[in-house]
Amino acid sequence: MNRTETHEFVGEPAVAIIGMTGRFPKAKSVDELWQNLLDGVEAISFFSDEELRASGINPATFNKPNYVRARAVLDDVELFDASFFGFNPKEAEIMDPQHRLFLECSWEALENAGYNSDLYEGRIGVYAGAGFSSYLLRNLASHGEEMLASVGFYHSKFSNDKDFLATRVCYKLNLRGPGVTVLTGSSTSLVAVHLACQSLLVGESDIMLAGGVAVSFPQKAGYLYAEGGIASNDGHCRAFDAKAHGTVGGGGVGVVVLKRLEDALADGDYVHAVIRGSAINNDGSAKVGYTAPSVAGQSKVIAEALSLSGVEPEQISYVEMHGSGTNLGDTVEMAALTQAFNSERRQFCAIGSLKTNIGHLSSASGVASLIKTALALKHRLIPPSLNFEEPNPKIDFVNSPFYVNSKLSVWESNGGPRRAGVSNWGIGGTNAHLILEEAPERLPAPSLKPYQLLTISAKSQAALEIATTNLLDHLKRHPELNLADIAYTLQIGRRQFDHRRMIVCRDVGDAVQGLETCDQKRVYSSAQEPVARPVIYMFPGLGDHYVGMGAQLYEYEPVFRKHVDYCCELLRDQLGLDLRAVIYPPGLESTDGHLTEPRFDLRKVFNPQARPADAASLRLNPTALAHPALFVIEYALAQMWIERGIQPQALIGHSLGEYVAACLAGVFTLEEALTLVARRAQMIQELPEGAMLAVPLGEHEVQALLGETLSLAAVNAPSLCVVAGPKDDALALEARLREEGIACRLMETSHAFHSKMMQPIFNSFVVLFENIRLQPPRIPYISNLSGRWITDEEATDPLYWAKHMCQPVRFADGVGELLKEERAVLLEVGPGMSLGSFVRQQTTGGEAVERIVISTLRNLYERQPDFAFMLNALGKLWLAGAQVDWGQLYAGERRLRVPLPTYPFERQRFWLEPKPQRDESRAPQGLLSKQADVSDWLYVPIWKETPLRAVTGDADEPEKRIRWLVFAEAGGLGSKIARQLEREGMNVVVVETGEQYARPADKLYRINPRAEADYETLIGELASCDMMPQAVAHLWGCTLPEDAPVGVEAFEESQYAGFYSLIFLARALSKKDFSGQVRIGVLSNRMHDVTVEQSVCPLKATALAACKVISQEYPGIVCQSIDTALPAVESAQEARLVERLSAEFAAAASDSVIAYSGNHRWTQTFESVPTGAAEGRKRLKEHGTYLLTGGLS
Repeated sequence: MNRTETHEFVGEPAVAIIGMTGRFPKAKSVDELWQNLLDGVEAISFFSDEELRASGINPATFNKPNYVRARAVLDDVELFDASFFGFNPKEAEIMDPQHRLFLECSWEALENAGYNSDLYEGRIGVYAGAGFSSYLLRNLASHGEEMLASVGFYHSKFSNDKDFLATRVCYKLNLRGPGVTVLTGSSTSLVAVHLACQSLLVGESDIMLAGGVAVSFPQKAGYLYAEGGIASNDGHCRAFDAKAHGTVGGGGVGVVVLKRLEDALADGDYVHAVIRGSAINNDGSAKVGYTAPSVAGQSKVIAEALSLSGVEPEQISYVEMHGSGTNLGDTVEMAALTQAFNSERRQFCAIGSLKTNIGHLSSASGVASLIKTALALKHRLIPPSLNFEEPNPKIDFVNSPFYVNSKLSVWESNGGPRRAGVSNWGIGGTNAHLILEEAPERLPAPSLKPYQLLTISAKSQAALEIATTNLLDHLKRHPELNLADIAYTLQIGRRQFDHRRMIVCRDVGDAVQGLETCDQKRVYSSAQEPVARPVIYMFPGLGDHYVGMGAQLYEYEPVFRKHVDYCCELLRDQLGLDLRAVIYPPGLESTDGHLTEPRFDLRKVFNPQARPADAASLRLNPTALAHPALFVIEYALAQMWIERGIQPQALIGHSLGEYVAACLAGVFTLEEALTLVARRAQMIQELPEGAMLAVPLGEHEVQALLGETLSLAAVNAPSLCVVAGPKDDALALEARLREEGIACRLMETSHAFHSKMMQPIFNSFVVLFENIRLQPPRIPYISNLSGRWITDEEATDPLYWAKHMCQPVRFADGVGELLKEERAVLLEVGPGMSLGSFVRQQTTGGEAVERIVISTLRNLYERQPDFAFMLNALGKLWLAGAQVDWGQLYAGERRLRVPLPTYPFERQRFWLEPKPQRDESRAPQGLLSKQADVSDWLYVPIWKETPLRAVTGDADEPEKRIRWLVFAEAGGLGSKIARQLEREGMNVVVVETGEQYARPADKLYRINPRAEADYETLIGELASCDMMPQAVAHLWGCTLPEDAPVGVEAFEESQYAGFYSLIFLARALSKKDFSGQVRIGVLSNRMHDVTVEQSVCPLKATALAACKVISQEYPGIVCQSIDTALPAVESAQEARLVERLSAEFAAAASDSVIAYSGNHRWTQTFESVPTGAAEGRKRLKEHGTYLLTGGLS
């Protein structure tokens, strides 16, 4: 909101709250909490018999007259985005939800503050605390020691003990400041904030996260009321009211991000509120009991906080009280506050208690109160303290400085900044009090740049879509935001993930329009593997230059302008003029068009001769000025990209462009390069004029057309060459080729570069190098003469540069050399897109080569403004995985961080239900159990024949018509099973293999087995149209004997069709919240030799491993392996097999490994083998080395 009031801020030093996040009863965010506070919502839940019984509460207990069926419940505590933080499902399931909640909120808090901990150079730390792990005691321990032992005692301890709350956050968020867990009971989180402030003020850290979390289980449970206790008698907290009888327990989590105020203001952070001072102490023993509060202890800590903050009590206009609503607690707290204020003024300070809204959050109560107060300061409103009707008769409000704020009130200023106190007490006597002040006025920081680049990234395609929608909704709600600040925050305040999206826009309204329509001409997306991509700069030669090239960059880009200016000053004496006046003449037409207009002026593209040359163009086009101008622009562009962090790993230039490449590589200095380019151009200018003709033929075909006078000037692509020579001869060749139906084009140039016509100045040009010390290149680049990497000898030989002027440019060969690096990104650093066009025409083995080629400066016919074009290029580099120095993009301007939507976690249910107690005497018999005798510990797999599955009929009952996903193989068996399932009334979707993701028909998809993103997209699309599969039939492991894998490539292909396909599918399914179970039936052939009648394919055994582990790693997914022999296609045996497999797939998955052989069904089981039977058969050798594998994450 706008803050127009300005005040003098007192007290130094101070700490700024620059980020806040939390989850509270009936409020999933800080914004929802604030709305509930404004609306006076009491977020207490009251439970029915059914709810209490479901929570395991004994009816004998909850039917007692003093049992209060109330609690403030925190929703969705069983959900967690495990894969985002690198936990496998089992790890997530055994972790205390308190740890999981605090980890997610810590991430959100840093993002809310606009900081990426990977890039921040200072030290970030954590002070935080959690409640007792009732999840460990109730849920995990109920499964016995064997379950805890199966995941490891220490692992169970680290995942549940509150000692490891802060350090886990440091590890997962890469924080290198102090990581300290705080334990002081109910005052934990406010004590954590105080300690974090101290760490900042002594210089121990630069940013601190502080907060707490408290959730106990079962959540839907009440309590037995006891007179004089802390718990309320009716489930309501009535702080400071005559009817107050205690508080209500609740669950919640809160995190604030703190920074020294001076630094926060200097860094453009969003300051929610300012902590002017804080203090903690302990009551000691001067009180009636260990759990009792103390007037002296509380009074002293409040007085100390006031003193340290430099604030007088009369300057405090609101205090957020501990306010537990107990008779003793409320009276002691009011007495202590009155004593600390020691003021003669009456009822000038409002008080309130958050516990009346959301109950007592224990370890998280202090930070929750702090967040409430910071929000009140920010919005200048004091929310009502609920359930206050009549003052507690033991508290004399009338003769005190205080009154209970029982209705929503405007927070008026008393002449200075609004200030508040926050109190938090803990059983055991550790007290904390903070003095808060409203944030100083934030002056806007307008941007002069006409366009901004918005970047969004996520770990999955589904999360990327949600993140895009969240940002779009935020921009709609806040059209007043500065787009440059939004772009800045997204770029420097977020980690960069593999699924990425970008858009260039003019203002917030333009951003909303672009994101809403998701116009693919403006909104670009990609899913990149996390791989380092080398960037190769490509510098074009003459041909695409024009008056005004880079004009908007010169206006708005300081780095580009600085280098253009420097080069032009160096050239001034040699050229006898200021080259800037030629490139950017007065009255230059603006290129600031609209992004939604057609990109190209097609009339000019297809008929360039129709464009009359204006006076400015006629002045620039002569070689003597065109060459230096092009060099200057390309060199300045290169320096701009290098400043952006886009360092070239290699270079290639076309004709004059090789001079720019050599200069960047250090072959000659910038001053030397400018001298060479200018003198070379002047020498060429004095030669007779010539012409150059672009011919769409290969080199050998062109050589036959040259005759005596024409020369091959360039080989740009396999079927694109340039011929140069006398103009009449070039025109004659053009006419001849047009008669033969070959569309050639006369280039706009005054001389025949790279031809025999350059030979007269060969020796004169060599002389220019006498005063130049050529150096070996420090960055590798491609030679135009050879089409290979230039050698040190070539680069430092003046004759090389003279030959370069006279001989053909072998650009196609050079591109072929570059394309050997398949991961490379090719960046065209100069006007136009010609070099990118040449690259795209390159072929390997007769096929076109797909490479990432990015142009950075528009051509003459492009209507998109220069600055927008450059930002699009930067965004595409980022999409390709380039590491961008975002801070440099805003060099010379002051940008502000702004709160934006945080990462959309894809939360799933990870929850281990408590094991009900049972009568062990009634346990089922025959289950495998641990044997006491070690000699009985070994088992071997055996096959047992079992009855065939009964063939099912149609699914008449709706609940039996489940959704099927069939991965059909090329042999046709999968398609037949799909049709059989459809005949039985099932809803079936078929998936086939393909080169890329596609949906050729309504219930038919094609995906690339190697692309994990395709699986995520498939499951995401099915989920979005309510077709989330309940069962899967996977048949990609069925192959004919002649298709048996041979060689490394075939082996890889088999693994992607089997093992990796199952892993990718399981991961994709696990990222969606589905109810019930998903059954995966994995069909293969030749995996097992049950009857020793068929050969086996060992490569398929990896799919069996995945099948067995998926069910253990991913709760909710049941996987079974079915092996069979494939009968002849369209035979009666095949028809029977289809029916049996359909029945097998449709049956409940009780057997995990099944094999069909003829008319027999076999299942795999294990039988004990006494150790004596294995005597004399040593499989392990002493001091041997063995590899143990496992795990899917």
